[in-house]
Amino acid sequence: MKKIKIKKGDKVVVISGENKGSSGSVLQVLYNSNKAIVEGLNMVKRHTKPSAENPKGGIIEKQLPLDISNLSLLTKSGEKTKVGYKFEDGKKLRYSKKSNEIL
Repeated sequence: MKKIKIKKGDKVVVISGENKGSSGSVLQVLYNSNKAIVEGLNMVKRHTKPSAENPKGGIIEKQLPLDISNLSLLTKSGEKTKVGYKFEDGKKLRYSKKSNEIL
């Protein structure tokens, strides 16, 4: 398993695939499958049968996860960056390698 440097709540941009260039915030990180669900991206329509929670059935829209390798973290100024780690006062902090700001 690879170390995932993207966390829930981070602003990310898609760097490859169908949604390339789109950005949003991370809603959930799926560590076992190296994927993340990003707000408003990778939406698909699913046809569902009637059930207890959806008595009418029909077509629902849901979000599918994107692979972590297709995402890049955004800085506060909106540029892509890699994530680094450094220790300050005994705490491990994430920082942007491009702008050297704490994330």
